[in-house]
Amino acid sequence: MAILGNLIARSLKLRKKFRLPVAAPETYQKNTLRQLLDRGQYTAFGKHYGFANNLLSQQFDLVAAFRKTVPVHTYNDMYNQWWHRCMQGEENVCWPGKVKYFALSSGTSEAASKHIPVTQDMIKSIKKVGFKQLYSMANYKIPPVVFEKGILMLGGTTSLFEKGEYYEGDMSGISAKNMPRWVSSLLYKPGKKISKRPRWEDRIKLIVEKAPHWDVGIVCGVPAWVQIVLERVVEYHKLDNIHQIWPNLGVYIHGGVAMEPYRESFKKLLGPKMTYIETYMASEGSFGFQARPGGGIKLVLNVGVFFEFVPFTSENFDDEGNIKPNPQTVLVHEVKANTEYAVLLSTCSGAWRYLIGDVIKFTNAAEYEIIIVGRTKQFLSMCGEHLSVDNMNKAVQVVSEKMNIAIREFTVCGEMLESGRFAHRWYVGCDEPNVDEQQIRSLLDKTLCSLNDDYEVERTSALTEVSVTVLKGATFIDYLKHMGKYGAMNKFPRVMKGKAMQDWKDYIAQKQ
Repeated sequence: MAILGNLIARSLKLRKKFRLPVAAPETYQKNTLRQLLDRGQYTAFGKHYGFANNLLSQQFDLVAAFRKTVPVHTYNDMYNQWWHRCMQGEENVCWPGKVKYFALSSGTSEAASKHIPVTQDMIKSIKKVGFKQLYSMANYKIPPVVFEKGILMLGGTTSLFEKGEYYEGDMSGISAKNMPRWVSSLLYKPGKKISKRPRWEDRIKLIVEKAPHWDVGIVCGVPAWVQIVLERVVEYHKLDNIHQIWPNLGVYIHGGVAMEPYRESFKKLLGPKMTYIETYMASEGSFGFQARPGGGIKLVLNVGVFFEFVPFTSENFDDEGNIKPNPQTVLVHEVKANTEYAVLLSTCSGAWRYLIGDVIKFTNAAEYEIIIVGRTKQFLSMCGEHLSVDNMNKAVQVVSEKMNIAIREFTVCGEMLESGRFAHRWYVGCDEPNVDEQQIRSLLDKTLCSLNDDYEVERTSALTEVSVTVLKGATFIDYLKHMGKYGAMNKFPRVMKGKAMQDWKDYIAQKQ
């Protein structure tokens, strides 16, 4: 393994000396769309929308024709009209061939998991993005010894569930099951035997016990669950920090949720300075990664994913975050920096103009670098405050740093009061003793006023109440378990609305 790691480190150093030719973003994306339409023209979806006759055979703007011909789809649209047929074993529905795998989405807003098709072409796409990310590590000052050590991937089980015509499981488990053999046999931790365990708690227990036998250089996973595993390793082996057992741990590759709320917790777990690299991966595919220190997530534009961006405005979305018919969309070369966009995808897994639910901003439009600022249905705007998850994450980070506390999780509920005014109810997970709820409330409120002008205005009028309830950090994880969402790829929703909010409040009341 040391030889392999040394070869990786040398190849990264060598690659940094060469600048490979790249095409313009517009060229990559238009070529990708044409390739997707070409592959999809003989499918049931392609025939229904006339890919061959209405799109590929015409000599006009292909993107404009695509927008005009194919409507925007939500998950329910794609599943009810098309994807359910794939699950019954039908071939050539939305993509050539039969779909062998379905990824169960982690789902923060719906009670039931979504079934997202994962084709062999998408598995190849994910591998390509992985190798591109590996090459990009040449831009970081990572000690070569890190690449000689193991890669601990904390994801879903690789023991997929057979459902007659297909297998289903977490996207991370499907990806791990299909990773290159040399990676799985030489570098991958916790290894095939532990990864096959279906119960997350069983996998954690074995990882904790086996930790002294591994030399881990890179950790990958969702922050909340990585934090739990590292804390248990530290506690079980009576360590001050994780580097006492893994001295060569140098890189943490994270995604799924923003890192900001967890930074104070990770500082207490980790010894030397770590390199943090954010990725953009979902059940629908792998879309980008942080390619340079201090940069945003750089989208990958030539791996079978065509992006459209919908301005996240009242013209395109209603108050509940539902997309309106015929929304305005722009391509990657047309976006503006610091403007909120919802993401539409057309992919080599048979998603077509599919609303993934993420809301992003381009921090560097020229380099197509983004940050994820929330979800279309996880914004709080009861009275015009337009509070995004990004605002919330940054406010929680400020509170953590100023009060020197570790906030493990949080969620916010919006309520209408009897007076007709509104309130925000914050629930904060923190295990520090004697935490002052009013101090947290004051800091959160003050920080949000400085971050968000609309919020500041509404705090003087319609948004009359802001409250904070501090809970044990485990309460949030226990609730996920209660809801059947316990595992490495599940995320606690940052905003609770409707039935989800009532279920949460009932659970808290019962516990208290």
